[in-house]
Amino acid sequence: MDLNTPDPTASDAPLKVAVILGSNREGRFGPVVAEWFLGRTAGHPGIETELIDVAETEPPATGAAAATTRLARADAFVVLTPEYNHSYPAPLKNLIDRHYAEWQAKPVAFVSYGGISGGLRAVEHLRQVFAELHAVSVRDTVSFHNAGALFDDRGALMDPAQANGAAKKLLDQLVWWGRALREARTRHPYGG
Repeated sequence: MDLNTPDPTASDAPLKVAVILGSNREGRFGPVVAEWFLGRTAGHPGIETELIDVAETEPPATGAAAATTRLARADAFVVLTPEYNHSYPAPLKNLIDRHYAEWQAKPVAFVSYGGISGGLRAVEHLRQVFAELHAVSVRDTVSFHNAGALFDDRGALMDPAQANGAAKKLLDQLVWWGRALREARTRHPYGG
């Protein structure tokens, strides 16, 4: 079966969303953001999520082959990225570049975090990369500016209203694009 052609009988199936944790640095803040975001997806109807952590896919880790299968079966992606040196982390770039067909004709949304810019420069770079891979980026993002100060010692967001609203909007857009593109791939396999 073509990686971009889902089972036609699965048109009403929940959208399979791969949530990609894009940093592998020691002491990284990403797992805190990932836990918060996965909490938002848990209450969203029609979504099944699977976390893909780049720390588990980097060579010589054994998860690289499994990541390919997990990316291929996804209908949509959410990339959680910090901003390193005005861009996104090298392990995330490595994961993206090791694959091609897995991204095609599928939507990608972004949750970013960092210092004063909240990781938005990383997101802008990622939009260009995913466009080259024939993926569709979702317009709205969730970004955490000065992220470490926004979460308490237990990893809970101290003032969640704005971020929760942004996450809902992002997920609603992702689901719309995910369903539309899944149906399109079923009717007309993408040949980009």
